[in-house]
Amino acid sequence: MIQWIILVAFAALLSVLGVFLFRPQWIAALLAKGSAEVVWLVRTQEPVVALTIDDGPDSDTTPRILDLLQHYGAHATFFLISGRVAANEDVMARLAHEQHELANHLNSDDPAILLDPPELERQLLASHGVLAQFGDVRWFRPGSGWYNAQMLAILRQHGYRCALGSVYPFDAQLRSAWFAARYVLWNVRPGAIIVLHDHGGRGVRTADALATILPEVKRRGFRVVTLSELLEGK
Repeated sequence: MIQWIILVAFAALLSVLGVFLFRPQWIAALLAKGSAEVVWLVRTQEPVVALTIDDGPDSDTTPRILDLLQHYGAHATFFLISGRVAANEDVMARLAHEQHELANHLNSDDPAILLDPPELERQLLASHGVLAQFGDVRWFRPGSGWYNAQMLAILRQHGYRCALGSVYPFDAQLRSAWFAARYVLWNVRPGAIIVLHDHGGRGVRTADALATILPEVKRRGFRVVTLSELLEGK
């Protein structure tokens, strides 16, 4: 009897995990109804997806990622940590020159939801001042992905919009480029927003994953663009 209960519980757990791992577009669509101010995906039939990359710049891994994007004619929105810009100005200049989109991920890789509103606003504006030297900055992604009404109000006040995503391969938690690549390829759909990570080992895994992802989505007829390009093409 106990073994049967364990098997049923295990099967239920697998079912729940299956929903979250292999139905992200459906879940993202439900979450998107919670706030029209937050972009999770774009409803379109066009074969186009947005690629977003968090936590750069990195002097070693960001150029590797940029080389791959250039090779496959893809563009991305980079959610950058302003505290990592110093000594990476050449990487930032290359991002802008190659027509990738710069976006704000605050000054450090910490949960933005834990900041009180005045501190969040201070960091937002300070990071904007650093990033805007290299190009237009209009998108924000909170560290760890959590947001609230106060955060959205501050973003709105300063001309920002919040973006999350619909295809997240847990690459910040799972140290497997193989899994990240296959998760993205299992789940990519028209209008999807893909979330990957840069900096250190995460950046190495993202470069390795993109070496598989980019040629395959191109073979399927998808264009890989920035967030703004995806929104403008609605």
